[in-house]
Formats: sequence, C-alpha cells, structure tokens
Amino acid sequence: MSETMTLQYRTDGPEDGPVLVLGPSLGTTWHMWDRQIPELSHHWRVLRFDLPGHGGAPAHPAASVAELATRLLATLDQLGVERFGYAGCSIGGAIGAELALRHPHRVGSLALVSASPRFGSADSFRQRGVVVRTNGLDPIARATPERWFTPDFAAAQPAIVDWAVQMVRTTDPGCYIAACEALAAFDVRAELSRIGVPTLVVAGADDQVTPPADARVLVAGIADARLALVPGASHLTPVEQPMAVTDLLVRHFSSSWQSADHPTGMTAIPAPPPKPVISPVQPGAEVVEYGHHVPEPLLDTRSDAYDQGIKVRREVLGDAHVDRAQSLADEFTDDFQDFITRYAWGEVWTRPGIDRRTRSVVTLTALAARGHLDELAFHTRAALRNGLTPSEIKEVLLHTGVYCGVPTANSAFAVAQRIIREETSPEG
Repeated sequence: MSETMTLQYRTDGPEDGPVLVLGPSLGTTWHMWDRQIPELSHHWRVLRFDLPGHGGAPAHPAASVAELATRLLATLDQLGVERFGYAGCSIGGAIGAELALRHPHRVGSLALVSASPRFGSADSFRQRGVVVRTNGLDPIARATPERWFTPDFAAAQPAIVDWAVQMVRTTDPGCYIAACEALAAFDVRAELSRIGVPTLVVAGADDQVTPPADARVLVAGIADARLALVPGASHLTPVEQPMAVTDLLVRHFSSSWQSADHPTGMTAIPAPPPKPVISPVQPGAEVVEYGHHVPEPLLDTRSDAYDQGIKVRREVLGDAHVDRAQSLADEFTDDFQDFITRYAWGEVWTRPGIDRRTRSVVTLTALAARGHLDELAFHTRAALRNGLTPSEIKEVLLHTGVYCGVPTANSAFAVAQRIIREETSPEG
C-alpha cells in the first residue's frame, strides 16, 4: 500500500488486547497522550498516530478530515484491526466523528475531547493558513500557549509550554495549512443524529478554542452521549488535566464498548461498578446527561448550481464577505445575488479545467485591468486563501503593469498591499 495512504503510528499494551485509537490535536504529536498511556495500556492495545507532517511523519498533506479518516482506516487494515474504540482531541475528534458517521461498523465506542461539530469559522482557519504560508509557523507556535493552556498552568509548567511551542514549530507548514483547510470545510452539525455509538464528550471548562458550548451541541445532537466538563483545563485537556481525562476514558470505554463476540480488536473487558453521574474524578470533572432533540430538516428547493456555488463562494471569499453581501440584498438586488452565486460560482468557478490558484491569477488581472478596485480587494484575500503567496500576487500585478498600464498597476498595488498586510499579520 502507498505510504501516502497510511499514517505514522505506535502501539502500547498487550498485542491481543482490544484496540483503542488515540487521535492528536492540530500541531501536536502522539506524545500529547503520554500521560494517559500507563493506565490505558493496562486494558487496551493503544494505537496513537501522527497527522501528516507532524512529529516527523511523512509530509503528504491530506485535503480533508475524510481523507485523514481514510488513511487511519488503511493503517488499521494493515494491522488487521477491524473494530476499535476511538478517542480524539480537536481535529482528532473531528476524525472520530467522521469515522462514526461514515464507517459506523468499525467504531465500537467514541470519545470526543476538545471537539466541535464545526470548529470556529471557516474564515479564521483559512486566514491562519495565509499567515503560515506568508510567515511560517513561528507566529502560530508563539501563540500556542494562550490557545492550549490556562494561564496558571502555563506559568507553573514552562517546560511543557516550551515542548508545545516546539511541536508546532517543527510541523511541516504545508501539512499544517492543509489541516487548517480541512477544519475550515468540516461541519457535521446536521448529521450528529446519525452517530449511533456511545459517545463521551470531554470539554475543558476554560477552553476558548472549542468552548463548552460546542461540546453541548455535540451532546444535544448525538443520541447516546454524555458531557464531561473538566475544571482547570483549556484546549489541550489531556495534557493539562491528565488524571481527570484518563479516569474519564477508562470508565467510558470500560462500560460502553459495543463488543460482544466481535473480531480482532473488539474483545470486551469487564465493566466497572456503576458510578454516579456526577463523578469525583481528580481534580474534578462534571458529567451531565443531556436530552436529545433533532429539528426537522428544512426543505431546500434551490438548484444544484446554487448549492455548489454558495459553497465555493464561501470557500473562496469567506463566510464574512458572503454573509455581508447577502444581508445587504433586498427585493431589488436579491435576484442579482442569486445570479452571481449560480452562474459565476456554481457554473464557472467549479469547472475542472483550471484550479482555483489559476482562476485567482486570471481574476486579479481582469479586475486590475478594468479598475474594479473594490472587487480587487476581496479577490486579493481570496487569492491568498487559494494558495497564492504575496510574492506571486506581486508578479501578477507587475505583469499587469506591462500590458495594462502603469497607472492601472499602481492603483492595484496600493489595494493589494493593504489587503496583504491585513491578512498576513501574525496571530497573537
């Protein structure tokens, strides 16, 4: 099997034990689970994996969460593992949700840690990709402590903070950008009711990246789900509160694994005595049962061209721009907005003949040549998100100056320079 179709992994625990897979967060390696391994490996054959380009793994970017899930299944297939339990943090949780939705026969029990059915906004992840493409990973790495840890933990554990920064800094930038794009496109809010395996949702009470409100959306949408709120924890909950997370995982996978007489990797272990709903874990995690309510889906009678067009329009221009354009539409302009979405984005931008990078080059040139500077501004943002670097945009505008005139290029450079400065300013 091709190297690009599998993931770098390691295993701990008994070779004949039931398999428990642990998925990492973006920017981390399998070592983020080190503090859980001594206890989990007593009960399970624990398999940890690295994302592409993380932890020295081959730098073969994956375009989507679905592709990451496919590569993980290919890895498990090589090992002869059919059924398994799965716990994943952040993007690792997204992979777990994808597995439970698309391959439910493979997943016996699920834990989603610091996860969400939709991670922030697509715009924020695409802009992060622009920052990395322009400035490298150092700005992202330096901002890591405030995203991953509470201030008290960061102050008390400088060695762990330095370890976290170095993990991000040594990640392959192209693979990091691809993972950002995968998270930008990930949205399973409408599908949560189809997750049919027992699910534990773990949230750090102080997590600002995937706040407890996101965890409650998961629990409200998944029929057989429980919520555990871990005090004193931010986004990287397994690192910041290892004892609490370990205890929660052991009790969840011990008691909820759907496993009678399954093939390799799916042998049940005895369930522990029942525990109270409010769990006295150290240093404390509140487990709350939630009801399940799924609203009826709305009937969408728009055309396929519109559906595809609005998807591409949002991916290229960003949610904020599209939402603003649609909010300004009224009875007079609504048909024009519909026309743009269906024709420009649903019929032309979706054609397979050239890729989005090339379409951005053509669009920048045309807009500069015609002096459409407002449109040039938001298409400069789109070009950055489509993978053009500031240097490449500069070359496009230089070339435009030769064939369309210096005054034209001068105006275009002023607009593009402003947008590039805004979009490539490092986070934090």
